[in-house]
Amino acid sequence: MKRSADYWIHTLQLTPHIEGGAYARTYCADLIIPKNQLPAAFHGPRPASTAIYFLLQKDEFSALHRLAADELWHFYDGDSLMVYEIDAAGTLTEHRLGNNPENKENFQSIIKAGSWFGSKIKEGGHYSLVGCTVSPGFDFADFEWGERRALLQLYPQHTELINALTR
Repeated sequence: MKRSADYWIHTLQLTPHIEGGAYARTYCADLIIPKNQLPAAFHGPRPASTAIYFLLQKDEFSALHRLAADELWHFYDGDSLMVYEIDAAGTLTEHRLGNNPENKENFQSIIKAGSWFGSKIKEGGHYSLVGCTVSPGFDFADFEWGERRALLQLYPQHTELINALTR
């Protein structure tokens, strides 16, 4: 039986996420890493790891942003999700999350700390339910929005993507 986005939003008690879509935090490690043991990009102590459920629907996108930590994405249900990553050199990588390896989809993809990234449902899809695990753990103090004008100046070769995944 194929479930709907509304089913998952209700069942998992997902709430709106500022970058788009809906989410619920599912884990925050008890182990805390002190700021003096973290790289300079972190603005305070962090849990060793955090995790969320994240759901996007067909007319939504996760806006370009970057984190101070690596983020591991996990596919759970629904349609394929495209996660677009632009590294510091301007190289674009398209991560395909899904359950169909014949279509070059993977159950997991990693986004490296400091890369710009955003996501949207693969063309023709209705929703995608994924999970995101961040280590050291996520904190909004380490979250940076992708500003359209600045990103277009840095990466003009990705104009169409930047325009599509920024607000």
